[in-house]
Amino acid sequence: MRDPNKPCLFCTPRSVTRRNALAYCARDSFPVSPGHSLVMPFRHCASFFDLTPEEVAACMALVGHERQALDDEFMPDGYNVGVNVGPAGGQSVLHVHVHLIPRYVGDHPRPQGGIRQVLPLMADYPRGGAAADEAEAALVPAWRPDGRGR
Repeated sequence: MRDPNKPCLFCTPRSVTRRNALAYCARDSFPVSPGHSLVMPFRHCASFFDLTPEEVAACMALVGHERQALDDEFMPDGYNVGVNVGPAGGQSVLHVHVHLIPRYVGDHPRPQGGIRQVLPLMADYPRGGAAADEAEAALVPAWRPDGRGR
């Protein structure tokens, strides 16, 4: 299988749906739902946190424009918007890209929790009280077996 980072898959824009001076948008080649789109800065940058404020603004402007186009074309019932940062965060192409994922009623049996589903053990919201305390106590061991970060 081809390594999407050699050369960088997103440094050569393909199938661009819209663009501005600093970023562009394209449909995902492996969509998780109809209309799944990606917004990327033209400049190669691995981490969202290393983008300039202008690049962040340019990317978010395109997210808004693409959402309107997706509303018109696919009429989704909702959206997930997300950025994976680093391999531990699920980033496989090391060039910043913002996922804009249209969601549809019935596309998941339990959509509650939305983005929390990336960590299935933490997807359910605690109801408060002892359940909330128990869930919080489980966070560090679930993420760091060595307990660091507490």
